[in-house]
Amino acid sequence: MRCSFNYLFFYALFPAYAFAAEQVKTLPPSGDALLLTCPLKIQQKITIPQPITDDNAITIISQHSEIARNEIATFSGNVVMINKDQRLKAEYLEFNRIKANFNAKGNIHYQSNNIDVLAQSINANNDEKSTILNDSSYQLANNPAHGSAKALQITQRGDLILRDSTFTTCQGEQPDWLLEAGKIYISTAKNQGEAYHAKLKLFDIPVFYIPYFSFPVTSERKSGFLYPKIGSTNRSGFEISTPYYWNIAENMDATITPRYMSKRGLQLLTELRYLSGLHQGSINVEYLSQDENTLNGDTRYLARIQHTGTFSDNFRLYADYTTISDDNYLVDIGSEHYNSNDAYLYQIGELSYFANNWQATIKLQDFEVLGNHVQSYKTVPQIEFSSFQPLPFNNEASFEFYSEISRFETTDLNLPEANRYHIETGFTFPVSHPAWFLNSEIKVLQTYYQQDYKSSLLLANSPLTKYVSRTLPKLRLHAGLNLDRSFSYFGDNLSQTLEPQIQYLYIPYKNQNNIGIYDTTILQDDYDGLFRDRRFSGLDRIAQANQFSWGLTSRIFNGTNQEIFRLSLGKILYLNNSNVITDDEQGVAVNQSALAADLFYQISNKWQLSGDIQYDTEKSITRKSEVNIDYQYSKGHLIQLNHRYASNVSGNKIEQASLLASARINKDWQFVGRLTQDLVNKRSIESYAGFQYESCCWAIRLAYRRSINSKIDEFATNTTHNEFDAGFVVQFVIKGLGGQQSSVGIEDMFNSSIFGYKRPYFLNN
Repeated sequence: MRCSFNYLFFYALFPAYAFAAEQVKTLPPSGDALLLTCPLKIQQKITIPQPITDDNAITIISQHSEIARNEIATFSGNVVMINKDQRLKAEYLEFNRIKANFNAKGNIHYQSNNIDVLAQSINANNDEKSTILNDSSYQLANNPAHGSAKALQITQRGDLILRDSTFTTCQGEQPDWLLEAGKIYISTAKNQGEAYHAKLKLFDIPVFYIPYFSFPVTSERKSGFLYPKIGSTNRSGFEISTPYYWNIAENMDATITPRYMSKRGLQLLTELRYLSGLHQGSINVEYLSQDENTLNGDTRYLARIQHTGTFSDNFRLYADYTTISDDNYLVDIGSEHYNSNDAYLYQIGELSYFANNWQATIKLQDFEVLGNHVQSYKTVPQIEFSSFQPLPFNNEASFEFYSEISRFETTDLNLPEANRYHIETGFTFPVSHPAWFLNSEIKVLQTYYQQDYKSSLLLANSPLTKYVSRTLPKLRLHAGLNLDRSFSYFGDNLSQTLEPQIQYLYIPYKNQNNIGIYDTTILQDDYDGLFRDRRFSGLDRIAQANQFSWGLTSRIFNGTNQEIFRLSLGKILYLNNSNVITDDEQGVAVNQSALAADLFYQISNKWQLSGDIQYDTEKSITRKSEVNIDYQYSKGHLIQLNHRYASNVSGNKIEQASLLASARINKDWQFVGRLTQDLVNKRSIESYAGFQYESCCWAIRLAYRRSINSKIDEFATNTTHNEFDAGFVVQFVIKGLGGQQSSVGIEDMFNSSIFGYKRPYFLNN
């Protein structure tokens, strides 16, 4: 039969529809790592026996129904009530048409877009615009958070008020952590949960009492405290950091972190991030008002500003400026922005304009030098202009023009300062086909210097000349072939390439001893460097060249065109005695470069070998080399072994070996270890061991690290430094009280080292 009470429609259906038995099911796996290992348990969706045509109607379906005085309707036997996105299932339901209230009892099951609730009884009051479920257990939608409540109230806006309740994200009858509270307020619309008179239990043991705290309940940002980090080092003693996250606006936030160090005092770290249109940046300040580990209680700080942005379609702005209180700040206190080994802090501001055939850049650049390193120059400013114009008879060929104006200044009174004007112009003729290429260029390089000392006496005794004009032509021819063949190997269809290339470069000799060194250093002589058009960065030195560079590369691709093998060999041949140069590293005359080789071999999906070498064939010595071997047994299991060698780095021989290992002990425990050994001095440079436990609802990390201390300036802060620094770190995370339920990850454990972690390019990790 069918009854109508204004907007209310009742459907009493006979016989009863058969409802499926309620059961708990697991969501299917998805791309989210959390769902793969931490499935959400939800109740089976309440089914509707027939389609609902009116979304504004309240529809009730039952086996039996009665109406008294056209006011109170009662329903019994598999009662289902539907109203928009809310569904209720019960054994008995009573509805008051006049007051628009209802009561239900018996195996209550309530569902909405935000929550799934099982309860003993339910009362809905139209005047108070709320629904109360008694003796209930709940599960938030699309969220592992669940618990129980003596009384669970659902407001008209969909907010939840839980009294005498529990809250956790752990599964099982006895969760690893549980929050018990007199009252919990949850609003998914506001992304906020509030707990009053809360008691946190770990493994059913009360840990501490909190009168009030708030927490996010979705992955959206929310202001509040983040998880603390506890550790210890020889340099700073016991440390604890308690970050506070401030969600200022949609496009701006800040993190404020008090960091207590038992040997030094209280440090404040702040980070402000902003995003506006195509502009973004951050401001970081680290401040320690009084370092108790120095004789004078020095104030120590680090400040960094970063900004990138594009405006007016063609303009790009970039800025990165760092300043520091003293040279030993990074060694003593450390920072996430720089490594303790860094000897220079980057300071640059750059504004560029891009047009169709030309671009211009104005740059201010400086380096803050730490310790007794060579004082660097700052450019105030450097203005660059470059353009190209395709030739009318050949669109690939072009006329190119590059110019630069630079002003170099320094605070060192014993070093010269200079203005440099440079023009480089000429023609390029690139010809490219699938099987071969030929690139040629002919240019003229004109550079003019104005050099001066702050003391005229220094200039008189210097080999430098106040005014220098240098003109050099450059001719470059670069050609290569691309050959390939197909073949089969043990039933696999493979393809192999053979890519020979040769380059001729000519630049005449010019004595440049009367020019200072302002922004120039020698470049790396690896395989790719064989085909550069110069040996030095910058313009203060342009090396003589009358030379051939040859190179040969062979690659092997599998059936899916994935590169599984690559070998490259090459060197430079200088043509005659007048072109003999002095090798800057060996200090002897040579007529050919070292043999440069580069190797990559994807042995299998689990094994990979890569390396490069620079080998002097005349002296039968290795100048530089690096070899990496990676093995990944399965996801979470990785071993990387590498060896680094350099025969001459600032007069020192360098030879080091490193071993990094990651092993998944079981589904919850992960180990990361690292060892770096100095083979020349026969000592350890760094050792690291970290264990991490991560379950669906909490995680903990325990790590120990011992590393060699950098020596920057022994007297910068009136302290002495031990040769090694050692310490531990403890991090604890309770998932569900800190927003998005994501994996803690171990990437930062890989990268928290002097040399970092070079991720294998093709291994599936």
